[in-house]
Amino acid sequence: MKKITIISLVLLIFSKISFSQQVNWRAFKEGQQHIINVNMGIDYGTTFGLGYGYKLKTKIPLIANIEYSFPGGKTMFDDFKTKFGGQAEVLKMGNFSTTLRVYGVFRRFENESARFLNFGSEFSTAFGYYKPKWYVAGEIGFDKAITTNVKHSQWAHENNPDIQDGWYLPTGGNFSYGIQSGISFNSNDLYMKLGKLITQDFKTSPYLPYYLQVGYNRRF
Repeated sequence: MKKITIISLVLLIFSKISFSQQVNWRAFKEGQQHIINVNMGIDYGTTFGLGYGYKLKTKIPLIANIEYSFPGGKTMFDDFKTKFGGQAEVLKMGNFSTTLRVYGVFRRFENESARFLNFGSEFSTAFGYYKPKWYVAGEIGFDKAITTNVKHSQWAHENNPDIQDGWYLPTGGNFSYGIQSGISFNSNDLYMKLGKLITQDFKTSPYLPYYLQVGYNRRF
């Protein structure tokens, strides 16, 4: 198997270890601009995430986000994914709403063969029905690993002297689609997401092609 193929397969695994913060636009109260998020997901194992958002005072509802996530395991913080960007309510018709999310992504993954550092991007949109106390929506997204720096371990170099470290462009990506729903009370939101993943060639799926996430928001 070619080295670039190995890289792509690895990225298709660790690119899925976080989920975007979900919000109920109709639940925001006057003066609430901050939102703190914690979440847990099932995706090749247990994943955990933290996030912070700031609701800007703009004509179109807009939240700037920063998020951090990591998989559970023996060494909790050796692999991680960080995201920075935002989400906006780009269309509102009565109780129906469309949200657009755009993020830059930086992630790290390491195994016995190599350490991977990756820069990528994530785009997604959700369309649904939103009320002050609950909402339900469908979503679709694309997570792209744009460029990756690979540093192989001493073990890998000893077993394959021709192997090379360095930057590789491009690598892998995943499409995702699913549903999400949540309930809101006082200044709190509870939500759940469920969906499926498929690789960017539309021909194959990850070994476990489904994702699940539950999360909690606190608005203030």
